Amino acid sequence: MKDRQAEERPAGVPEEAKQAGETQGQWSWVEASVWTERMLTALEKGVKGGKWFSLIDKVSSKANLRASFEKVKANKGSAGVDHVTIEMFEVHLEENLERVSRELISGNYQPQAIRRVWIPKAGSKEKRPLGIPTVRDRVVQGALRHAVEPIFEAEFASESYGFRPGRSAKDALRRVWEWLTEGYTYVVDADLESYYDTIPQEQVLKRVAEQVADSKVLELIGKYLRQEVMESAKRWTPERGTPQGAVLSPLLSNIYLNNLDHLMAEKGYRMVRYADDFVILCRSEKEAQEALEEVRRWTEAAGLRLHPEKTRIVDVDQPGGFDFLGYHFERGYRWPRRRSIKKFRADIRKKTKRTRGDSLQTIILDVNRTLRGWFEYYKHSHWNTFRPLDAWTRMRLRSILRKRRGGKGRGCGRDHNRWTNAYFAEQGLFSLVAAFEAASQSSKR
Repeated sequence: MKDRQAEERPAGVPEEAKQAGETQGQWSWVEASVWTERMLTALEKGVKGGKWFSLIDKVSSKANLRASFEKVKANKGSAGVDHVTIEMFEVHLEENLERVSRELISGNYQPQAIRRVWIPKAGSKEKRPLGIPTVRDRVVQGALRHAVEPIFEAEFASESYGFRPGRSAKDALRRVWEWLTEGYTYVVDADLESYYDTIPQEQVLKRVAEQVADSKVLELIGKYLRQEVMESAKRWTPERGTPQGAVLSPLLSNIYLNNLDHLMAEKGYRMVRYADDFVILCRSEKEAQEALEEVRRWTEAAGLRLHPEKTRIVDVDQPGGFDFLGYHFERGYRWPRRRSIKKFRADIRKKTKRTRGDSLQTIILDVNRTLRGWFEYYKHSHWNTFRPLDAWTRMRLRSILRKRRGGKGRGCGRDHNRWTNAYFAEQGLFSLVAAFEAASQSSKR
């Protein structure tokens, strides 16, 4: 009888239980210092009362905090408002983790302010805010995420792809393409206006409380939602939102939109979401209008707002199309959106300045890193995407060689005969066209 009660009890999981690292399958990604085999079994079967208790001991364990630090270290990143770098934190790592652990258990842990900076949007002159927590806070947020993420991952909808284990933007794009080719060509192209800055804090905390009943964990999440922001030497406390750049923000954003995912699936709509970016694919304009109204009602009730100018219904079989996760979809084809091309050119420009003093081989090695990574993501584009970009990249390299011979301006004219396409191939320059042709042949086989 006692053994059976112990198995059913959601809170009192013994530390000596078999670790989750021995578990195969969908939970192989969880933090083994937190999620034991017995906890994962309870996760799959459902815990008594539907809520998880006594998680703060998992969050505050030294093993969990140490594992979180290793991820923070691997991700690099700048110091926060306390000017403590990752290297400085690591010098006294065990002391720092011990102090953090004690404060978490006692409930005295206080997050420090977030340092806000503005960074350029990819391929745009616009900028977006990025919050940089202190290293200490990043470690705690990571440990907190280790403890609670599997609980919500078990509840997330199948068509949500952003910032989830084992899922990627390419999975979301594959799903969109699959439904487009099946005839779902009327698309609700939706945009949540300033989503991360407008999430109602109390509402998202209530969503967390639906699964988590540990008061100290809920209080800690609340502290992170309400922590101060420092910008240009001024401090202020946001009343809404969760800062982009914080370790917890992607998980909290997914938690808040999870109900929308399930609602649309229950209504029979084909919605694909990646973080706050989503599209709904329909067979008719009428169905798309109805789907949009459903989303509009939900967002208004949830305290969110659809962007009035960026949210629209598109017939993909007509000129215009829509953009999603870096791709443009239109009339049965897909290719990189304009901003993606602009960012590609900007990245290559940085590496091919005419004044760069490195050898051509060194420059090509550097350029190849961008070309290979870009192709891996955009290799499903229409075939005519790649030839102009190959030609433009070679022009940039010819311009460097031209300057070294005392010439001015772009590589052109006789430069094409002096440094032919074959010459750059011999130097090892990655060719987007050749890579596309090789990938096409491979897929045919």
